[in-house]
Amino acid sequence: MDTKLNKSDYILIIIFFGVSVLMTVNQYVIEGNKFIEYAIDIPTFIILDLTIIFAFIYWLIPNYIINEKKYFHFTFWGVTLMILAGFLEDILGYYSGKGDLEGFNYFGFTRSLRYISRTSESIGLLFGLLLAKKYYENQIIFSNIKEKQKENELKLLRSQISPHFLFNNLNTLDALIDSDKEKAKEYLNRLSLIYRYLIQTKDAEVMELNEELNLAENYIFLIKTRFGNDYDFTITKNVALENKFVPTGAIQTLLENIAKHNRSQHGKIIKAQLTIGEDWLTIRNTKSMLKPNKDSLGTGLKNLEYRYKLLSDQKPEIIDTVADFTVKIPIIKLSEES
Repeated sequence: MDTKLNKSDYILIIIFFGVSVLMTVNQYVIEGNKFIEYAIDIPTFIILDLTIIFAFIYWLIPNYIINEKKYFHFTFWGVTLMILAGFLEDILGYYSGKGDLEGFNYFGFTRSLRYISRTSESIGLLFGLLLAKKYYENQIIFSNIKEKQKENELKLLRSQISPHFLFNNLNTLDALIDSDKEKAKEYLNRLSLIYRYLIQTKDAEVMELNEELNLAENYIFLIKTRFGNDYDFTITKNVALENKFVPTGAIQTLLENIAKHNRSQHGKIIKAQLTIGEDWLTIRNTKSMLKPNKDSLGTGLKNLEYRYKLLSDQKPEIIDTVADFTVKIPIIKLSEES
């Protein structure tokens, strides 16, 4: 917690003491006090109260509460300062009222308790206001830091695209140029659309579902061109797509996961069904009998799960059976998000 006073704190202090001085002057006028009491008492309580407050904020709290956790030292010095401030205010007040110190009682346990009580009462409200203000200011700063950290984490996660993606597609494109130039042009066009989308949305946390589906269709074209008839993708839209969002690149991650972990074997096609409901987007695919890739640690799905943790209260659901693998991701509706 940062306890240092800022400009608005000093404005609050000035207002507080301005009101306190007016109330004291009004009381002295009613009581018919002499001018010397105005001249001595008012500056005295202002200087002593400010000294105690600054001592707590700049010395006692930072050193003995926040940094070193020495609560006995904090209590000892705090009580000592309040007794000293009460004593000085009492002796100066006695002098301004009597004109001398004859008959003033300097010592006593009861008098020390009175000094503590008087000083606490004098600085309590202002001190409480300042600490409450600093607390909420620090909460706002902490919230802003967390939000900035969240943005940085999301950008980092968005940047974690498979390093093999471009390499594999350039190899496919190279083969197509020799065998099917027209398809090579279409492949290059789809690949450029994907990269243009990735560049345009590099700082976006979420994107419209309709835009993500356009990316998915281009990505499916690349997969089917690269692997022929090994995969069969179908997309079913059961609801309207307005005001529906998903994390940017989420569908591409799920499609990439299918192609990475499944291959057609003995003529058995890998079938993948993408279904869009009101609240969930579901991708279910049949599984091949490929052994798990030791180099793959499920980074894509873990990445997606963590992004949802940063963006929403809901999280993806994964259902893994012998025959099928299903991933359900929540659809984000921004009008309902806080």
